[in-house]
Amino acid sequence: MKRTSISIISALAAVVALALASPAFADDQPVTITGEGMCAKCALHETPKCQTVVQVDKDGKKVNYYLKQNAVSKDFHDNICQETKKVTATGTVKEVDGKMVMTASKIELVK
Repeated sequence: MKRTSISIISALAAVVALALASPAFADDQPVTITGEGMCAKCALHETPKCQTVVQVDKDGKKVNYYLKQNAVSKDFHDNICQETKKVTATGTVKEVDGKMVMTASKIELVK
């Protein structure tokens, strides 16, 4: 009787752990956004250091996606630092302190 109870409890614990982990995996799905690429310091005057931001119109509102500093965003930043340009960015997005933060894997100017 004890083995059956332990097996059932273990199985339920595994199901609960998997259910809790599934939303975390959903956040790691890459998304592609297209909008105005700009500098958070130079264009938006929001940060003390340069940072790439992609501003997207979503349901009639402007949503800023702050690109996390990595090799991709740093290498691209010179394209939009002093001039806003249309861009497409692909990466994973998470909300951090009420801001949308994207870890970009690819950024391109829209032609």
